[in-house]
Amino acid sequence: MAGSADVSMFEDVGQWLRAFAAPTVWIELAGLLTCLGLAWAIVAVLARGLRHDSHRSILFGEKVVDGALFPMVLLGLGYVARTVLVNWVPLAVFRVALPVLVSLAVIRLGAKVLQVAFPQSAWVKPIERTISWLAWLAMVLWVTGLLPLVLTEMEQIHWKVGSVSMSLRTMVEGAVTACGVLLVTLWVSAAIETRLLRSATGGADLSLRKAVSNALRALMIFFGLIVAMSAVGIDLTALSVLGGAVGVGIGLGLQKLAANYVSGFVILTERSMRIGDNVRVDNFEGRITNINARYTVVRSAAGRESIVPNEMLITQRVENLSLADPKVWLSTVVSVAYDSDVDLVIRLLTESALSCPRVLREPAPSAALSAFGADGLEFTVGFWIADPENGTLGLRSDINRAILAALRTHRIEIPFPQRVMHVQVESDALPSGVRAVQAASPASVEGSGAH
Repeated sequence: MAGSADVSMFEDVGQWLRAFAAPTVWIELAGLLTCLGLAWAIVAVLARGLRHDSHRSILFGEKVVDGALFPMVLLGLGYVARTVLVNWVPLAVFRVALPVLVSLAVIRLGAKVLQVAFPQSAWVKPIERTISWLAWLAMVLWVTGLLPLVLTEMEQIHWKVGSVSMSLRTMVEGAVTACGVLLVTLWVSAAIETRLLRSATGGADLSLRKAVSNALRALMIFFGLIVAMSAVGIDLTALSVLGGAVGVGIGLGLQKLAANYVSGFVILTERSMRIGDNVRVDNFEGRITNINARYTVVRSAAGRESIVPNEMLITQRVENLSLADPKVWLSTVVSVAYDSDVDLVIRLLTESALSCPRVLREPAPSAALSAFGADGLEFTVGFWIADPENGTLGLRSDINRAILAALRTHRIEIPFPQRVMHVQVESDALPSGVRAVQAASPASVEGSGAH
């Protein structure tokens, strides 16, 4: 039977090769070029009509042919053209073109879905190459007619696992089905996440939408794995034992990990901390840039990022500098001589703070005589800003420079540190003339430092 199948395959290949020499090949080529032109036009019109983000789009790319939509539309038009031409001419070109288009659509769809679902993962590239090699290998087997023979031989390799009889063909077909289900699941979840995050307006809204998108992705991937395992032939009743083992593992060895995941869910749902908030945790101050299921990323104004476990944000004291109001109050202190005009100094400090555009006019900055220092009068000028994520060092520098220039313009002295040192000497060790002076008045030395 295998010999007759081989003879039939070679006869089909011979007929196919002879069909390439027929004049009707030009009709097929014209039909294929027509499909190419129509596919390009359809995708171009849809790309212009639908405002899409090429970096987050699966169907579209930077160019018309870059996305997954072009090979899918071309494949559909190719099948329509094949159905029309099969009744008129012997097919030769479309017997090669359709398998190539199927492989191209699978490769492009798989690559785009993985790039959108996992944009910064290093393992995406090897998986893309694996999908490409497998798709082109299946195309070669399909075109040459070897695919049915390979599947038949794979059917002969079978074994029994418990009460289930499985074959190599069943495993391969189940794996292909599982990959397809997972790709569709990732595609839908990525589309939902993009749609949710696109219309987010603020930190609280963004955090809530992020939580919903993460939950939907996890739920869809879970159901996708269930369907994939069913396609492979795995008995799902065995999952009850696996679930019990996982529960015991979480209860004993994964307490911290489970606590972090639960804490992340609590943070995202109650919105005590949101993406964009400025927080101080464990002596580290910065802006929350991302809230994941297990950890939260806090980025400081200096560019450093801290990976904070979510459990720490729940169990420890955290200062949220922008929970109720994103505005932050800052201050700087300056000392002037005791004989300075207090009202003039207060006015100059307030005007210096207002000279910086990042300082808010409402609430307005204020200056006050805060202390009587050892060297002079201490004034504190306070001001509000709405963008602490842009850093405060440069802002303080600008305000201090404006204060220094204003004080110098009005000849207001910034005093140097002064020290007074009293020297006492035993009276028996001094001459009689000096002893009288010492008794009358202790020596004192004043200056800008110790003498």
